[in-house]
Amino acid sequence: MNNRLYGNLIFELSQEGRRGYSLPKNRYGQYEIPAAMRRNNDAELPECDEMTVTRHYTNLSANNFGVDNGFYPLGSCTMKYNPKINEEMAALPQFQNLHPLQPQETVKGAEAVCTLLCRSLCELTGLHAFTLKPFAGAHGELTGLMVIKKYHESRGDMQRTKVIVPDSAHGTNPASAAVCGLDIVEVKSTPDGLVSLEDLENLVSQERDNIAAMMMTNPNTLGLFEKQIPGIEKLIHDCGGLMYYDGANLNPMLGAARPGDMGFDVMHINLHKTFSTPHGGGGPGAGPVGVRKGLESFFPEVSPYHGNFAVAIRALAYILSLGRENIKMVGPLATLNANYIKECLKDVYELPIDTVCKHEFVFDGLKDKSTGVTTMDVAKRLLDYGYHAPTIYFPLLFHESLMIEPTENESKETIDGFIAVMRQIAEEAKTDPELVKSAPHNTPIGRVDDVLAAKHPVTTYKQLKNEQ
Repeated sequence: MNNRLYGNLIFELSQEGRRGYSLPKNRYGQYEIPAAMRRNNDAELPECDEMTVTRHYTNLSANNFGVDNGFYPLGSCTMKYNPKINEEMAALPQFQNLHPLQPQETVKGAEAVCTLLCRSLCELTGLHAFTLKPFAGAHGELTGLMVIKKYHESRGDMQRTKVIVPDSAHGTNPASAAVCGLDIVEVKSTPDGLVSLEDLENLVSQERDNIAAMMMTNPNTLGLFEKQIPGIEKLIHDCGGLMYYDGANLNPMLGAARPGDMGFDVMHINLHKTFSTPHGGGGPGAGPVGVRKGLESFFPEVSPYHGNFAVAIRALAYILSLGRENIKMVGPLATLNANYIKECLKDVYELPIDTVCKHEFVFDGLKDKSTGVTTMDVAKRLLDYGYHAPTIYFPLLFHESLMIEPTENESKETIDGFIAVMRQIAEEAKTDPELVKSAPHNTPIGRVDDVLAAKHPVTTYKQLKNEQ
């Protein structure tokens, strides 16, 4: 059986008595292992020769999809290509072999990296000071909210426990506020996807003395720039609250606008997103937090270290490679690519908010609903054409959400190829809907029952063998 096509488990390739290793001669003598530490039965390990093992894992690696081998239009997460010079810098032995507890006088180079990165982030965001300690975006959110909470407590405003969060926000916003011991108040969006100033005014009038902060992602989760920020900022500041900027969607802002100039007091940056450490599979991440002048004394000690240092090195390498001149093109190019895809597909995919977007936009499934083809079907069919699917069914504002974010570094040729495939799938939905509904057809594993897989995952070979 061809392992590349059928994805055999290593256990299924096992043959009794096969070996792919030889151990060195024992130079340490014989020692009896205590009975309490010994197995009752031999470990059920696969028995394979070296060639079989090598081919097996090489073939498995070829089934992985990554930003190095294909277009990754994964909205909300900014799966951006990581230039190889960044990896080379992070892999330098002078950095890679450092220990976080070694004497400070021996890590001057690493300290210089952190200092220069913080200065660069201040320049890019318009804020006064940054800490690199948070290990991820959500950790950064928590850190920023701790700054805000500590600020109010230092002023004796102990009643300020309410955090206003838009209904379009990332789920981490209310979660981080709750972990910080704060209460969440939701503000509604208008039909055009922006924060409702009218609803916000009502909330502020009701909770004026209790508002600690308002959290905003800009552009928001729909990829739309919040035009009412001057009015929002004035409302919150006038009642004594602070403005928090969720930097998850910072890409289109680089070179175009700075949160500090908009009146935001605190922000976190998903360093791994905007500054090129793709983080599929849950890591690695980094969530530096920046504050306006006067708030730096409230930074909490969330970690004794400078977060994920290798992510910081990659980010600085990315910034220095682009330089002051070229980093100004990041935001405009991210915006151009997203709008180009949107305009080329909106005649066949439902565009609920037809306006200029920033780095990403959201379709509400196919325009022709009569086919019965869902966003899930479109996503699965994309796999057959060699594309990773965009984020689907998020944000929750639309029933068939399909969020597309191309990032700034994709070529027109790559984007045109993606557009052609998306149009082809829309045509297939009309002419052969079952083909799309039963996709994928060309992957090692076909359509799976997502709910069953989540509730009853098969994680061991023994369980799988017994079921067969």
